[in-house]
Amino acid sequence: MSNNIVIEQKYYPRPDDDTLKYKLTALQYNVTQNQERELSFRNLYWDHFDAGIYVDITTGEPLFLSVDKFDSRRGYPSFTKPINNTVVYYEQDNRFNILRTAVFSRCGQAYLGSVFNDGPKDKGGLRYCINSAALLFIPLNEMVEKGYGYLRCLVDTSISNEELFI
Repeated sequence: MSNNIVIEQKYYPRPDDDTLKYKLTALQYNVTQNQERELSFRNLYWDHFDAGIYVDITTGEPLFLSVDKFDSRRGYPSFTKPINNTVVYYEQDNRFNILRTAVFSRCGQAYLGSVFNDGPKDKGGLRYCINSAALLFIPLNEMVEKGYGYLRCLVDTSISNEELFI
């Protein structure tokens, strides 16, 4: 089930390559631009479960919700779904002679990771295995000040849609 909140592309333009090289660490750049992977269990968000959202490190576009994150025991951040179906796109990946489905961010066209069919069955059965280096975590208590207040109701169910605009 996807939410109905629209995430506008125009607010998350893709920086040029020189800007990305300056803004990102070498690991973040190599993961997002060269489809490299970081080490399992040795990345920033694999065991991080605070309330908030995960955004594309290249553009700030919201991608995943903490409420959809789960421990897959694989050493990477794992999610059952993206924040909505429009913020990612997919390509077949045959690197390492293994057929997978690669996941990319819509606005940044950044490589995020892969999606597999071995996720929690009660949540749709998908596991989005995402590189921490492709993400920036925005805690729930910072979402308003960082421009993501309109998404708070998706993370904190005690907030109604009407409260978002007060």
